[in-house]
Amino acid sequence: MKVVTAAIIRDKDRFLIARRAPDQIHSGFWEFAGGKVEAGETPEECLARELKEEFGISATIGGFFADNVHSYPGGTILLKAYEVESFTGEIHTTVHDRVEWVTLESLRERELLPADIPIAAELKSLVQPSDVAG
Repeated sequence: MKVVTAAIIRDKDRFLIARRAPDQIHSGFWEFAGGKVEAGETPEECLARELKEEFGISATIGGFFADNVHSYPGGTILLKAYEVESFTGEIHTTVHDRVEWVTLESLRERELLPADIPIAAELKSLVQPSDVAG
């Protein structure tokens, strides 16, 4: 089973998601940024590396958020999501063709990768009523 990471990058009631580019596996699907854990690295190190490679940002990885085991035709993954405390740099894409800041409501309208769906369902625990007021 491959271990894969996912970044929960949040701005009040909005979350950053990215759409896989046409030339990528799972093209057209939306996901939380991340990638495969390489030999000798922790999931947190992997996530920081992937965010640098895929988005050009330097991120401070926070605590573990949630995980999910999912079987794709090519194999089973353990998706481990972590909150991102902060990041610096301007977001640009390499394996995605689009990024968006979405609310929980608009997230439901996106076609998420199947492994990301249970992670997305847990996001409501992060959003407080004061985040969406006003």
